[in-house]
Amino acid sequence: MTECIETGWISSEGPFINRFENEFAVKVGRKYAIAVANGSLALDAAMMALDLEPGSEVIMPSFTIISCAAAIVRAGCVPVVVDADPLTWNMDANQIESRITPRTKAIMVVHIYGLPCDMDAVMAIAHKHGLRVIEDAAEAHGQVCAGQACGSFGDLSIFSFYPNKHVTTGEGGMILTDSVVLADKCRGLRNLCFMPERRFVHEALGWNMRMTNMQAALGVAQLERLDEFVQRKRNMGRLYTELLADVPGIQLPLAATGYAQNIYWVYGMVLDESLNFDAKEAMRRLSEAGVGTRPFFWPMHEQPVLRRMGWFAQTHCPVAERIARRGFYIPSGLALKEEQIRTVAKVVREVIR
Repeated sequence: MTECIETGWISSEGPFINRFENEFAVKVGRKYAIAVANGSLALDAAMMALDLEPGSEVIMPSFTIISCAAAIVRAGCVPVVVDADPLTWNMDANQIESRITPRTKAIMVVHIYGLPCDMDAVMAIAHKHGLRVIEDAAEAHGQVCAGQACGSFGDLSIFSFYPNKHVTTGEGGMILTDSVVLADKCRGLRNLCFMPERRFVHEALGWNMRMTNMQAALGVAQLERLDEFVQRKRNMGRLYTELLADVPGIQLPLAATGYAQNIYWVYGMVLDESLNFDAKEAMRRLSEAGVGTRPFFWPMHEQPVLRRMGWFAQTHCPVAERIARRGFYIPSGLALKEEQIRTVAKVVREVIR
């Protein structure tokens, strides 16, 4: 950061932007990376770069953040949701094919809370039906799926560098691809679609979603420590599981699946139906005891803004509905100390009891 400031290059011009893009692309195993202002805009640009026909359907998980659906809608497409797997909380890949219609043109995959979606299954379906794939790896920095880095699958992938991510630039995001055509489209969309030959003549509309050189400098420094951060998160997750494994009435995160080890981006839990209170009440009790929490995502098919647009009136995703109401996560930040983890676990045990 000091080096960046001393050069005077602190805005969206400067050498750290290219360096961050290049080093991140190498880390993930992609050919091209485009740094942007945040992860939500990365999704917007990725969807627009695919240039899908208006009204095209894009399959996505119901259990995710609104940015995913918003990017699909803003691109003139229709979100089609798939329920969550009850154990991993990711989109249930076994349900994807039943949602495909002649209008389906793409799948948006989102890795949730530390475990990735089954990408081998998703990519096989996409290949079989000729569908494009956007991989939202915003929460999957340093994660590996079936031996391949998350963020290296599909036509385009995106990351977020929000403060709670393993790599942060305060605000920021990255688009990655192996296609020079898609990379060029995303670079244009990032910078108001200025034309190289005639700067102020525009053939298309874009955004100002540029990352600053200062943010990129911070990102370069953070990226150097990613492996350390992932290991620290895994140690935190294992300790929480050790301290909470014998508590009845709660579902803890899976340590692993057949294709990935959990990196515990956050440490979530889902209350069993046998408990006579929901996540909202549990979070209230934890707050009274001095422990901060965050709610799980609220399903896309239950979002008022999307229902007002005429979608999802008859859609039901029982797993997503249940974990949204009975799931929450406890303190999971990288700065958390072992003593604090033990304190949180002790309070959770008391609240559940």
